Amino acid sequence: MVTKKVKIQLENGLDARPVAMLVQVASKFDSRIYLLSDGKKVNAKSIMGMMSLGLDNGEELEIMADGKDEKAAADALEQFLSSKEA
Repeated sequence: MVTKKVKIQLENGLDARPVAMLVQVASKFDSRIYLLSDGKKVNAKSIMGMMSLGLDNGEELEIMADGKDEKAAADALEQFLSSKEA
């Protein structure tokens, strides 16, 4: 299992379009991937779950990935969330 703390650097935070893109990135991996924020644990491959987090630019969350490609999955989500564009 891999865990990483990430600060969201998306201009508009995790609104509808970035959430859809994040779910697409997460869905490329076989590992189970979750995002944790304020005591909530959400499947990163679930659009509805991700929308329920309502995270804004500058907020911190934790990525948790478990499976055969866990490191690559966590790295890809970290890169997406840390980029300025989405």
